[in-house]
Amino acid sequence: MDFNLSLGSLASENKAIPLDHRRLYDVLILGGGPAALTAAVYCMRKGVVTALVTMDFGGQVAETSAVENYMGYKYIEGIQLAERFREQVNQFEISIAPGRRVSGIAPGNNWMVTLDDGSTCSGRSIIITTGKSWRKLNVPGEKELTGRGVAYCATCDAPLFAGRRVAVVGGGNSGVESAIDLAKIAESVTLVQVLPALTADRVLVDALAAYKNVTTLLEHEVAEIRGTASVSSVMVRARTGGAARELDVQGIFIEIGLVPNTDFVRGLLDLNEAGEIVVDSSCRTSAKGIFAAGDVTSVPFKQIIIAAGEGAKAALAACEYLMKNE
Repeated sequence: MDFNLSLGSLASENKAIPLDHRRLYDVLILGGGPAALTAAVYCMRKGVVTALVTMDFGGQVAETSAVENYMGYKYIEGIQLAERFREQVNQFEISIAPGRRVSGIAPGNNWMVTLDDGSTCSGRSIIITTGKSWRKLNVPGEKELTGRGVAYCATCDAPLFAGRRVAVVGGGNSGVESAIDLAKIAESVTLVQVLPALTADRVLVDALAAYKNVTTLLEHEVAEIRGTASVSSVMVRARTGGAARELDVQGIFIEIGLVPNTDFVRGLLDLNEAGEIVVDSSCRTSAKGIFAAGDVTSVPFKQIIIAAGEGAKAALAACEYLMKNE
């Protein structure tokens, strides 16, 4: 048998089945990013009855222009990596509820999860991997040009803008850190801050001042992002009034923070000051039988490879929990 051919055939198979709302699952995985999909693969390989509930596959990965720091790929577009993850999960007969968000979790003999359409599903254990959402500007052009010059993660995408003119929105630590990273490789960086001063730590502000290719616009806000196939310019205006003016840039990094998707567990699980789910080294939360992994948790350094590793840990911890509580 041609080994390569057999692998190709396996990758093309889709054995996933619809979620059965009447069934009690061993593990319910909530989310669709790297942590969720890795957890799903590990659970299915362990032979536990697993269901996945997600609004979409890929999470923030699907919004990343390109990935150059995930092992096994020198370069891959974010949407392509997300698709590879999804294909690997679909090799298994896993139950999936696509296009659904979780609105609540209720305790009992088992855990009952309520979805945004009012339906429910039940599990002996839960792995929460709902990630974070980029805080958006909500200006014209932002959504249309995401992944085509509009970026939210300098750690992920800065190398793609070497030698180009870019803008960074946000004067806090993440915005100034991004501006510093970009100033090292970009032709020019324009930092746009809505407040009258940068709010980043002084050591970061001082470090930024050393770069001569950085311009800071205080008390300014982005009014529009322009471009067709990619970003061609950004319109900004002073908050004190006056007409908007055009910045000749080829990319814009929006660094105004992330919001953890944890509203549905407030009052049920312990959260930190940032609203992230507090977990231990085995991805256990404050509630017995509920685990969490990825960017939604208190684990530092939000990276694809870390989220995937945490997803594997959460799956193994959940399977261990199930064996001990049969």
